[in-house]
Amino acid sequence: MQNFTTDAINLKTYPLSDSDKIIVMYSKDKGLIKGVAKGVKKPKSKLGARMDLLVANKLMLYKGKNLDTICQAVALNTFNKTRCNMDKIFYSMYVGEVVHNFGIEDDPTSEETFDVLYKALDRISNAQNKIEIIIATLKFQLKIMKISGFAVELNHCLICGKPIENESMYFAHNKGGVLCESCVKNIGGMVHMHYKIRDFLATLETTDFNEQSHYETRATEKVVLTCFKLLQEYINLHSPKKFKTVNIMQETLV
Repeated sequence: MQNFTTDAINLKTYPLSDSDKIIVMYSKDKGLIKGVAKGVKKPKSKLGARMDLLVANKLMLYKGKNLDTICQAVALNTFNKTRCNMDKIFYSMYVGEVVHNFGIEDDPTSEETFDVLYKALDRISNAQNKIEIIIATLKFQLKIMKISGFAVELNHCLICGKPIENESMYFAHNKGGVLCESCVKNIGGMVHMHYKIRDFLATLETTDFNEQSHYETRATEKVVLTCFKLLQEYINLHSPKKFKTVNIMQETLV
């Protein structure tokens, strides 16, 4: 048995005893991990607020037989600007739940996934308005699905392979991308997509969180919400677990 260190972001917590909690985290080195935060419920706990949800920490853990124990935690980012804004809270919760649903232990994409999650939470926290919050979430959705092996095809028809440029197209959630008008006949469950929406999403997929494309400066709340719902439904379709935050968001935000 030995100690190990890793950077990790808290995703969920469960009570273990009157003073202890189990923290589910996504780590940069090991993917999803669980650790016991002993005495964290006590007022003078050394771990304290660092074990709150959606806090990024540098951790030292003691490797246990069944569960690891969190020995030390140094906060890397508390994303403190998130906690006084309901839009930021809910979209951050959604981002965290996506990683929790798709993440696995010993994830081979752990470093890339951690980086996208961290950047998304940081950008949401520092966003100036709701449009910026949702744009950060859209970038996250597109990038995390690509990492997970479910990249969205936005440039070529998934049936005939024809490039789709400045023309009408349809988005097929069950196929993972766009279809041209010629191939959409007799196929149900399609959503009509204007090529400008496609161009917007394609640009976001390749734009980093700290960059701003010309599409972002002109985006309206209606456009970003339409895109969010589109990608949300696609992610729901492929998620191995059901989402809880989505229903809250639909009732409260959208």
